[in-house]
Amino acid sequence: MHKWIMFVVFTAATLLSVYLLTFGLPDKPKDETAGLPEGMQLLKVQASNDYVFNEKEYHVKAGTKVRLLLQNKSGVHGLAIKDLNIDLQGDKTQQDITLDKPGTYEMHCSVMCGSGHATMKSVLIVE
Repeated sequence: MHKWIMFVVFTAATLLSVYLLTFGLPDKPKDETAGLPEGMQLLKVQASNDYVFNEKEYHVKAGTKVRLLLQNKSGVHGLAIKDLNIDLQGDKTQQDITLDKPGTYEMHCSVMCGSGHATMKSVLIVE
């Protein structure tokens, strides 16, 4: 019985070793704020093929320097904020801005992405 247990443990360890050699260790999450200039805040907006952004509302304090980053989780989308002259799409997925004027700004998808495109909206609230 003892030999069978040792055989199973050895086999499991061998299979785990082969898996780790083949695929490597899982990547640890990146700190996306690491490269930001001092005093700048990261505002990451994720878009998906569920025709939604990951938040209904995004909040930022007035006067804050912000790096606006669009991340497509699935599909191809854009991010436009007409009142702030922002349109992120294609190769341009980030923009640095200073949000000086308090208010509520509508955000919408700027790339025709499918049947739910017209409802793909969110708001940026500058307080």
